[in-house]
Amino acid sequence: MKLGFVSDSLGNLPFDAVLNHAQRMGVSGIEVNTCGWSTAPHFRLSSMLGNREAQKRIAAAFEERGLEIISLNANGNPLHPTDPAQGQGLKDTIRVAGEMGIRTVCTMSGLPAGSASDSMPNWVVSSWPPETQTILKYQWEEKLIPFWTEIVALAKENGVERIALELHGN
Repeated sequence: MKLGFVSDSLGNLPFDAVLNHAQRMGVSGIEVNTCGWSTAPHFRLSSMLGNREAQKRIAAAFEERGLEIISLNANGNPLHPTDPAQGQGLKDTIRVAGEMGIRTVCTMSGLPAGSASDSMPNWVVSSWPPETQTILKYQWEEKLIPFWTEIVALAKENGVERIALELHGN
């Protein structure tokens, strides 16, 4: 079993201080936030993608302390109906993980709108009344299945073996 923590839990500290705390606590490593609802103060996704030197510096800082990057975390709603950057952040996180040899990416399950004309994330918790069936059919067939099929293919293409899903509170 590996013990670690998410980098945002110490988001107010500089990167080196976070790693030093992790080493002092004796954890295996850190789940590093990359985008979404996180400000990702320790990992600038846009400057990491394709930047082997920056990736090596991050990896070396972990290795020097005997720590592992347990996963990259694209924290957000990748299916948000009005914020496509959150889905793109997950895709870029998968690409960077592949470039760095990180085999696990953590993200939220995603919460789409209830229809093509809706702009608010919506989660139906009951299949009654009957109109909820229309919402569920739209969410699953038009949004969730196509999106996650694409994400799984992208993960395989980039050598990411696991996508750890956190369920949305809604």
